[in-house]
Amino acid sequence: MTDESTRARLKRALSNLDSLPAMPATAQKLLALPLDTDEGEAQLLTLIGQDPQISAKVIGLANSPALGIARKVSTVPDAALLLGLSRIKSVAIGIAALSDLSKLTACRHFKPQDLWLHSMTMAIVMRVIAQSMPRELRPKEDQIFLAGLLHDIGFMALHHIDAEASNELHQQLGMQPERPILDIELETLGITHCYIGSELARRWHLPPEIAAVLGYHHPPYVDEMGEQHPLVRLVSVTEKILPDFGIAEHTGGEVEEREWLELGIDLADTEDLCLQANELAVQTAQLSDMF
Repeated sequence: MTDESTRARLKRALSNLDSLPAMPATAQKLLALPLDTDEGEAQLLTLIGQDPQISAKVIGLANSPALGIARKVSTVPDAALLLGLSRIKSVAIGIAALSDLSKLTACRHFKPQDLWLHSMTMAIVMRVIAQSMPRELRPKEDQIFLAGLLHDIGFMALHHIDAEASNELHQQLGMQPERPILDIELETLGITHCYIGSELARRWHLPPEIAAVLGYHHPPYVDEMGEQHPLVRLVSVTEKILPDFGIAEHTGGEVEEREWLELGIDLADTEDLCLQANELAVQTAQLSDMF
């Protein structure tokens, strides 16, 4: 287990906002862009096009079989036309926000690239599940993608702050797959990735719906927040039905009937949704070279 000196070091680091990663400038600009004007739309495409890493990943995602787009996409405007401006903005923000963190050096028990792939899979599968939700409960398309991409960013931030503590945590998670993740985090580090994520959301001025996801997508908090924030419940349910791959610790698990019903999803549709999630996870794994 991590000793008291590590706990104290993490506590000091989190009390100092400068120790948390800053939101990359491109992500800040994208987050502030309105999409209800022609100028905002043009600036969005320009910003994405000016960043080779973001534009390559956006085009790669548009060409993924997981999205079911029939024709080949080779430019950012084509990707925007097929994916929609709100979705492409969320994807670009997520890619920009995670760009520096995903380049962190992997350690024995944690690879940032695996978490990237898990997060992209979450975003894609969440979109499919949301389509089965009634319109009045369904989160906005841009919220779905951004929540999926950023929900576990607390893990990345922890790795940024203290790679040794990150490695120890993921070793413990791998050794105790049946225990609640937050219990292991509190026992090992004295803090959780949800807490770190919520602190990061506060520093980055993320929308309140996304901040709620970062802080409350695991039990017991999801049961307190899920009814008020369907997006939080959607993240929790999606993470339970994903097959184990990449960052495998504590993904998977039984979704209770009440959780499906809270999303307004017909129980008769749930088996098919789980099958689709598995298929999409396999297809999204083909994007691993993007990360």
